[in-house]
Amino acid sequence: MEKLKVAVIGVGHLGKEHARVYAELPGVELVGVVDIHNEQAEKIAQLHKTHCFKDYKEVIDKVSAVSIVVPTKSHYSIAKDFLMRGVHVMIEKPMTGTIREAKELIEISKTKGVVLQAGYIERFNPTIDAIKKLSIKPRFIECHRLSPFTFRSADIGVVMDLMIHDIDILLHITGSKVKKLDAIGVNVISDKEDIANVRMQFQNGCVANVTASRVSLTPMRKMRIFSEDSYISIDYQKKDAVIYKRSPKLTLQSLNIGTMDVSTIADLKSYVFGDLLKMEHIKIDDYEPLKRELESFVNCVTGNKKPVVSGEEGLKAIEVANDIVYEIEKNLKLSRRQCMEDKI
Repeated sequence: MEKLKVAVIGVGHLGKEHARVYAELPGVELVGVVDIHNEQAEKIAQLHKTHCFKDYKEVIDKVSAVSIVVPTKSHYSIAKDFLMRGVHVMIEKPMTGTIREAKELIEISKTKGVVLQAGYIERFNPTIDAIKKLSIKPRFIECHRLSPFTFRSADIGVVMDLMIHDIDILLHITGSKVKKLDAIGVNVISDKEDIANVRMQFQNGCVANVTASRVSLTPMRKMRIFSEDSYISIDYQKKDAVIYKRSPKLTLQSLNIGTMDVSTIADLKSYVFGDLLKMEHIKIDDYEPLKRELESFVNCVTGNKKPVVSGEEGLKAIEVANDIVYEIEKNLKLSRRQCMEDKI
């Protein structure tokens, strides 16, 4: 059986990992890697015994599928060229810089009958797979995604750079559209927002509070999910998830709280906390999310299947991210105007 011929466009910090995974996947031939930095392209090509190219147009007729791992500003033009030639495309997040560009790529992929997959790696994180199996109906979700400034995504703000991962996960696990949002953000290092917070209300009633920062000394990728009878704490980095469930003992009637006076309520300390809340670690499969993501992309191409994260889902995350950025910019203008008025 002929191997699927693939190439990686952009082999920097993340792209080089795409190249590594493709080189290891059975049924895949890494035809080459492309990067405008010759030294980096040559280094990665030699490492995986493949060819290096400076211009992506040199590989368009040599491959059936590509990973595009370049700065966001170049996603649209490169992806369009490949899609127009009938090449299947996997684009790292965010899929494009604008809604219009995303819609056009989706339309081209449909017309040409090729796969367009958005690169939201957290969808393939084993912790997300594990909690989806629990069929939790979230009522409140809290997300924190913090990292140092890497200078790799200076062309976009923290919402498109980091928060968009959580936006996609929230849309995925709530299965609902955003009804209302309120966002704030500040510039610290770049000319775009480097810290942002948004409170989102979904049409199904769920509320989410999301914070993203790329000026933090200590990386953090955590999410907490609250439902009617349970609470889940997730650490993406550690691939760890804990669920707390209410014990049948934890009721007003069984504790007689309604009939106790203030002094008697102090007697509740005699209860063992573990008797009231049941805690257990959720079983997490140990696998590399990027490998699972690219395996899924290859299977979609070879098996003519719909991607786990389709172009349409990539678009939905961009639409919400754009709304958040708009709110941040609007609130910043109001704040600056108020400061000017206070000085007068």
